[in-house]
Amino acid sequence: MSTTTTAGEARARYRDGLVAPTSGAARGHTQANLVVLPADWAFDMLLFGQRNPRPVPLLDVTDPGATSTVLAPGSDLRTDLPRYRVWRDGELVDEPTDVTDLWRDDLVSFLIGCSFSFERALLEAGVPVRNIEQGRNVSMYRTNRDCRPAGRLSGPLVVSMRPVPAALVPLAVQVTARMPQVHGAPVHVGSPESLGIDDLDAPDYGEAVQAAPGDVPVFWACGVTPQAALMASRPPFAITHAPGHMFITDATDADYREP
Repeated sequence: MSTTTTAGEARARYRDGLVAPTSGAARGHTQANLVVLPADWAFDMLLFGQRNPRPVPLLDVTDPGATSTVLAPGSDLRTDLPRYRVWRDGELVDEPTDVTDLWRDDLVSFLIGCSFSFERALLEAGVPVRNIEQGRNVSMYRTNRDCRPAGRLSGPLVVSMRPVPAALVPLAVQVTARMPQVHGAPVHVGSPESLGIDDLDAPDYGEAVQAAPGDVPVFWACGVTPQAALMASRPPFAITHAPGHMFITDATDADYREP
């Protein structure tokens, strides 16, 4: 998909059946992770986000049963992502491209900031984004760091990794620190072993991204973290985005960039 595609055009293409990671799509528009839970679990999720703002920066929370968001009026959260995940009792049971037939009046949707939204800022600053260069989904890993529990929800921190030229790491930190609502500054640089990551070529989610000579791995908190919490906490039912397959909002990345 062209990076010049508008947010509405991108959502329409996904609604019509296009299935592809959204990194680089409708560049300049904020992308969001999606978590949908029964209202009975909504407070736990809200508290989980409040207690873990780096991996779970909440951009919007809908009313029960709502199928759209103020971040994209007229959109449909049931159809406008390229791929979803369906969870029952903490087990992944399906990865459909449309969840209309699963929607219920008690479902509350959480839109969570996504690191894809700061990739344009990195590119504009002259920091290469290897996953875009290679046409791959970003690499994501479960870590040995636990999130702060909230009610019935608990689980490990998940991170996304982008190889960055060593000389540009301070710039990458500076650029992303200005965007805390889309994960902000990295949580770790170098030494994947200290996060419990044994092999960068075997991500838990997404695809392996190859580093260039002189690159170092840089890790950001990731919005897939709630999915790890769903697996650990086992709510009876949930819907999420498939990793790397985000909801594209009408909001712009500039809306979430601090001066």
